[in-house]
Amino acid sequence: MHPVNWAILVGYIAYVLWDGIRRSRDTHNIEGYFLANRSLPWWAVGLSVMATQLSAVTMIGTTGQGATDGLRFVQFYFGLPLAMVILGVTLVPFLHGAKVFTAYEFLEKRFDAKTRSLTAFLFLLSRGMSCGTIIAAPSVVLSAIFGWDLTWSVAMIGIPTVLYTMIGGVQAVTWADVKQMVLIVGALLAIVAVLLVKIPVSPAEALHLAGATGRLRVFDFSWDVTQTYTFWSGILGGTFLMLSYFGTDQSQVQRYLTAKSVDDARTSLLMSAYWKIPLQALVLIVGVLVWVFYLFTPGPMLWNPAAAARVQAEAPAEYAALQRRYDDAVTIRSREARAAAETPARETFVASEAAVTAVRGEALELVTRVTGEPSRDVNYIIPRFVLDWLPLGLAGIFIAGVIAAAMSSIAAELNSLSTATVIDFYRRWWRPDGSEAHLLAVSKVSTGLWGLFACVVATYAANLGSLIEVVNRFGSFFYGSILGVFLLAMLPRTRGPGAFIGLLAGMGAVAAVSFGLPEVSFLWHNVIGAVTVLVVGVSISVVAPRPTPT
Repeated sequence: MHPVNWAILVGYIAYVLWDGIRRSRDTHNIEGYFLANRSLPWWAVGLSVMATQLSAVTMIGTTGQGATDGLRFVQFYFGLPLAMVILGVTLVPFLHGAKVFTAYEFLEKRFDAKTRSLTAFLFLLSRGMSCGTIIAAPSVVLSAIFGWDLTWSVAMIGIPTVLYTMIGGVQAVTWADVKQMVLIVGALLAIVAVLLVKIPVSPAEALHLAGATGRLRVFDFSWDVTQTYTFWSGILGGTFLMLSYFGTDQSQVQRYLTAKSVDDARTSLLMSAYWKIPLQALVLIVGVLVWVFYLFTPGPMLWNPAAAARVQAEAPAEYAALQRRYDDAVTIRSREARAAAETPARETFVASEAAVTAVRGEALELVTRVTGEPSRDVNYIIPRFVLDWLPLGLAGIFIAGVIAAAMSSIAAELNSLSTATVIDFYRRWWRPDGSEAHLLAVSKVSTGLWGLFACVVATYAANLGSLIEVVNRFGSFFYGSILGVFLLAMLPRTRGPGAFIGLLAGMGAVAAVSFGLPEVSFLWHNVIGAVTVLVVGVSISVVAPRPTPT
């Protein structure tokens, strides 16, 4: 990468770190450290909510998903607006008015301490693993493209983020999120502009080519539960996932608990309801346009340069044969793409695209045979384009945007992990009488330890395939059951034993489906978990003896 791009990248990381440390002056107690004394404006909270979601996984994994699979992934977010409206009239006013630090404190008031602790523990487990995956997204790319050791790549992302989160608390996290949202959206729009200039056909013709291969297909009304991205999985499974994520996941609840009022908290969530789907569509369109660009400019057979080098070294003859077939197929596809852009007849072009896809599929299988690891080639498509084709300076801005997205999500997650650890476990079970200074010190140590845990997870998550799916699979394993407990809490006659046993039953049902019926899409795990918890929890609450009044 050019020194100018490096200067932009290093300068941005240094600025975020400095600004986070500067904001530590407002964190003299745990309410200031975790909740900014409930004083943040709605627009800053709203941008922080969106920035927490728009991670490096989105910048890398989702754009790559758009290049290979088109716009279908946007169906994943169809349940978001409905979830935000439901939360705005249910959990948001209750949790904000209860003046709690975590969502799980409410469960002890409603049920009992063991239900609170089990739910908080499941949050810590799921969010800790997801945080590691978010670090892995940019780390694997930097490692492969620049030839760095993965551990050093993880450290370069993780250490600055842990430092400013430890020192500055939620104030540093939120205001860093605001700056990072501006940088990320600006970088995406700049890439779209560059692509439209570089693609040698008109925007309408480019979209026609993408549409010919199904990449502009948004809606799939199939009821096939083995398909991950359909309209119904997005509306039903997605709504359950978003209800749980925004209503019960501390990383999101903590965002709107920092708002000045209930109305500000509601408005901050509605920002996501209005803007998340268009923003996600923009990310996917970047991927689609990159695919169109490579119709006319030959791209590599394997996007991951490290994997390509290893396969070329260990299976040279087979690799060379595939490369020759790939080059021939790409040449034919380029010719057919130019012809298809000028005529309505596109069947020949679609066939040539299928031939390229088939050869690349064989190359990916060869990678798996040689390395013994599943291919994650999709995560390298956009970074390779950025470094090879973006103008000087803009590549640095995009890479800074990827790292900014990672830092934003990691910081929010570390802050929420520390909050749940200190409030739901340390203060609740070990030091209920701890002083503000003591709890603040423990909070900072907890942030650092969770950062270390996430960095360790990142080195393993790098080998799990498409990172955007990895994050959502992690979450869907837990989120439905956690949501079920909060739904039980909103029913008038449910009690602690029902909630606790229902939560265990929900996790058991999701585990049984995950390992026994792996072909069922992970989005449906959210529905299965929530429904199981509700059915079991209500049933036990009905038959269990009522506690004797004291």
